[in-house]
Amino acid sequence: MLACKVVLGEADGCDTLVFDEVDAGVGGATAVALASVLASLAKTHQVIVVTHLAQVAVVGDMHYLVSKSSGDLPETTIRAISGEERVREVARMLSGDATEASLAHARELLSRR
Repeated sequence: MLACKVVLGEADGCDTLVFDEVDAGVGGATAVALASVLASLAKTHQVIVVTHLAQVAVVGDMHYLVSKSSGDLPETTIRAISGEERVREVARMLSGDATEASLAHARELLSRR
């Protein structure tokens, strides 16, 4: 689907594109290339991407955190994050927690935008 949307560009007549885990099974340099393709597509469309890859998340103009509570009645929430909170979330995406190394890497990725 991503390839079709890239080829069709502005001619497809669709304003908003939603990709759910389009990056499944992708990592490293391929993840960076995928992020670049999604960023290019966002120049002509509104692009919403559900991702677990930091390389993809850092190219977005907005970053939303989706979380689900545990308990008898689970509740899912979504909220925009930015600044240091976004840095910490990208660090978590990179290494599972926010260590000094993962925070430094997150800041580096976000600075490339």
